[in-house]
Amino acid sequence: MKKTLLSIATFLTLGVASLAFAAGSYNDVPSSDPQYQACLTYATKNWEGGNDPSPIAGQTKMAAFCECMWNETPEDFKGSLAKFSESDNGKRINKICEKYSNWGS
Repeated sequence: MKKTLLSIATFLTLGVASLAFAAGSYNDVPSSDPQYQACLTYATKNWEGGNDPSPIAGQTKMAAFCECMWNETPEDFKGSLAKFSESDNGKRINKICEKYSNWGS
């Protein structure tokens, strides 16, 4: 009985956590941020489907992806977010952000 209750509690906790993730749990990016703007520009030129709606209310897949990349890279990261997502070092973050934006390959 205790194992069943623990399993149910774990399942409910994971469900609530995933809803919070889908609702947009990242810090908002200042719209004028140069890295964020460059990510949007790169995504528009090089990837398809970015203007489709994401699971985040009011955001396209491209905007949600770039917001995720902006939040997941270290504070001192100065490079291209989109190009970093395509690199060997960026694969882990890319997977997180593809899932977050529902913009998988």
